[in-house]
Amino acid sequence: MKKYFSVGEAARAAHTTSETLRHYDRIGLVKPSKKDEWTNYRYYTEQDIVRLNTVRALQLMDLSLQEIKKVLEYDDLEKIIDFLARAEKKADEKIAALQYSKSKIQLAKADYEKKLQRKQKFSSTFLKDYPKRVILLSDTLEMPTLDNLWNYLSHFYDKVTPALKDQFCFEDLAGIYTEDGFTRLFAVCTRYTDIDGLKVLPEGKYLCADCTEENREQTLRKLLHISRTEYGAEPAFTVQLIVVSGILHWNYEVQIYVGNKMP
Repeated sequence: MKKYFSVGEAARAAHTTSETLRHYDRIGLVKPSKKDEWTNYRYYTEQDIVRLNTVRALQLMDLSLQEIKKVLEYDDLEKIIDFLARAEKKADEKIAALQYSKSKIQLAKADYEKKLQRKQKFSSTFLKDYPKRVILLSDTLEMPTLDNLWNYLSHFYDKVTPALKDQFCFEDLAGIYTEDGFTRLFAVCTRYTDIDGLKVLPEGKYLCADCTEENREQTLRKLLHISRTEYGAEPAFTVQLIVVSGILHWNYEVQIYVGNKMP
């Protein structure tokens, strides 16, 4: 014997509202299998609920109700299966994007938690774990200025040839990279392909300190000294991450790679 569900029961099963189900009925998207001719009460079967859940899932893929209705009215079952397979692939892509966003949020959360735990004073040194980062160096820019800092991402997108633009994406983050006396501004890549100017900042522990423009060189010398004397590290490069502190102001977080050694 076929089991029937009331509007309220079907709405709960599909994680929606009774009014939404009535709207679906009015537009012919999901009609109840049974209607009481005296009370006009709607009753849904398990198959109706499957269709309701399919509609709700497709809405999450940014499809309009009109588009969903058209798909579900296909006579060709192979067409429906092919469409749902493509929708499933798109859902997987959205899940992957959300997982990536979650990982970035977790990194930021961990960073702020460490800052809270240390209650560090400005310019004090601290260790921070960083994942591998890929950066793209500027061809011309060496230091941040009011003219280049506020539009620096367009500078890096312009550095990429038009054919490769779709293969690059950058974080809203800039810094200064120095190696063997060579200094350039950089942007952090979240998507990239191999071109000239890419550098890989290795995963591991970085000795860090916050500083201003006025004491940046002094802070850098201090960190280099500590990295050599306390960590036995001879840094091949230095990173000075730019931390915007106001509309016309910025500070730095100096970073010296010390590998995975502990003091």
